[in-house]
Amino acid sequence: MFERKVYNQLIQWKNETNGNKAILIEGARRIGKSTVVEEFAKNNYKSYILIDFSKVKESIKEAFNNLLDNLDSFFMILSVEYDTPLYKRESVFIFDEVQCFPRARQAIKHLVKDGRYDYIETGSLISIRENTKNILIPSEERSIRMNPMDFEEFALAMGEKMLISYIKECFTNSTPLYDTLHKKAMFLFKQYMLVGGMPKAVDEFISNQKQFPQCEKEKRDILKTYRDDIHKIDRSYKAKVLSVFDQIPSFLSQHEKRVRINSISAEGTAINYEETFFWLSDSMICNECFLCTDPNIGLSLNEKRNYVKCYMGDTGLLLTHTFDESEDRTINYHKELLSDKLSMNKGMFFENVVSQMLVSKGHKLYFYTRYNEEKHRNDIEVDFLLTTGNKVSQKLIPIEVKSSKSYKVESLIKFINLFKDRIDKAYIIHPKNLSIREDGIICIPAYMTFCL
Repeated sequence: MFERKVYNQLIQWKNETNGNKAILIEGARRIGKSTVVEEFAKNNYKSYILIDFSKVKESIKEAFNNLLDNLDSFFMILSVEYDTPLYKRESVFIFDEVQCFPRARQAIKHLVKDGRYDYIETGSLISIRENTKNILIPSEERSIRMNPMDFEEFALAMGEKMLISYIKECFTNSTPLYDTLHKKAMFLFKQYMLVGGMPKAVDEFISNQKQFPQCEKEKRDILKTYRDDIHKIDRSYKAKVLSVFDQIPSFLSQHEKRVRINSISAEGTAINYEETFFWLSDSMICNECFLCTDPNIGLSLNEKRNYVKCYMGDTGLLLTHTFDESEDRTINYHKELLSDKLSMNKGMFFENVVSQMLVSKGHKLYFYTRYNEEKHRNDIEVDFLLTTGNKVSQKLIPIEVKSSKSYKVESLIKFINLFKDRIDKAYIIHPKNLSIREDGIICIPAYMTFCL
């Protein structure tokens, strides 16, 4: 059981709602939803019943279909079937993979109103929203999104609690780490890029003396599960989803990194692929990043959805997805990246892992480009835009990601000059230690991204 931040959110939900709302944890497959929820139930309730709707008995389905008007009998059947006593206000039901049986999700309204017990739902990959036809979505439900393990969670799993505390302190004080600790943190960060944040992959990495072969096998299994689930889509856009999913490494390896529809289909348009990107994002396989045409406090008001970057939700999976020709060759790529000798574009992995860390912090992703008509090319490109402050006094935070120690910053400087009245701080995320340039741009090592 790894330390996961969502655990504290569950504690907060239990303390704040006092049984007045259920909680739905949404996330991609294999990110550890069921594990953390069951651990929470064990530690915070006198008893719990976990109902896995991906393999539930027919007798349980019949109880949901026929006995919600007679909750005494309903609870008695569940208690007997799972051989678990129930205690008023001291027991919790876990509806695992609830999207497989939408009737259970609809029942939340009646169950919460009854008030005897608490309810936690988990839903994954095959989009919950695709399985809500003809049911009433309960208002007595709070939802939270769970992501793969972020860098901080990965570091804690690796036994680096003191290093994480030191990184946070240095970020807060705007001071660089001691050189030896910076190198240690960067090596840990590269391991995170390679392994990713899928708990089973992390577990295999740690259990096998920090070797990659078993970890790679686990990630390949997860990618196969994703492809299998895409094949289960009961929609006309199934083939488009599969095509985009297969080409994500190709898109990210390009300079602009955005999806080019004409590379998928000569007749395709962004509108035709809107449902495709929504499914990939909604299932949390991918993180969408939209072009913001006029960077301001309301980034979403100026987003252009036909210009989209499609990052993988987990960078470890992206690496495995990219080097899928053979496991042996993939292991060689691991060694090359760890030693800074990767011959191909490692910028795509740096940018992807930054996107993953920003999403884990709750940020929605936007980027900015400006096309220069005279030069016939983009003369400003900013990888990510964040906002800070409250709704009245929000400011922009532009971020540029650099994977090498030598780079140019003309584009970011042009952006700052163009929108200087709207900007709070500007960051460069790079492999080097923390520093502040004379022009005020803050340069932070990639592992500090989780502090933003």
